[in-house]
Amino acid sequence: MSRVGKQPISIPSGVDFKIAEGVIEVKGPKGALSLATHPAIEVKVEDNTIFVTPAEDTRIARQQHGLRRTLLANAVTGVTKGFEKTLEVIGVGYKVNVQGNTVVLNVGYSHPVNFVLPAGVQAKVENTKITISGCDKQVVGEVAAQIRRVRPPEPYKGKGIKYSDETIRRKAGKSGGKK
Repeated sequence: MSRVGKQPISIPSGVDFKIAEGVIEVKGPKGALSLATHPAIEVKVEDNTIFVTPAEDTRIARQQHGLRRTLLANAVTGVTKGFEKTLEVIGVGYKVNVQGNTVVLNVGYSHPVNFVLPAGVQAKVENTKITISGCDKQVVGEVAAQIRRVRPPEPYKGKGIKYSDETIRRKAGKSGGKK
């Protein structure tokens, strides 16, 4: 059995948890999420606690046990607290603005890059920091990765868009190798 899958998930107050045929719905103050169930996994709710158990003893059931428990835990955390990713824009003249649900990036191209945010994701900009937040962990991470892909950090001067906790390995320039 999975060590992660064995751990129960507590349902905080204000969270509505429903198990329908093939779908699990989680609603909370930050939003609503739905997850598909897997036939090899059983989900039970007892006394505001979710228990995930494998329905059979197969390789697929063991693989899905920890995965489904983690996806459920992320859904419960997302509808209560939400998830955030912070990006930093580094470079002279690089600017970022938010206009409605569009992030406008001026990052050294001849034109500004407009990135439209999907539903359920918000962005805040403070100077050179972009904070992306939402209730779905996968969508927040994917949006952050797509914004980073507009201008990834380069290793010589460190210019570009990077995660706030990311370290950029720097390289010596042309004159670094000569003696």
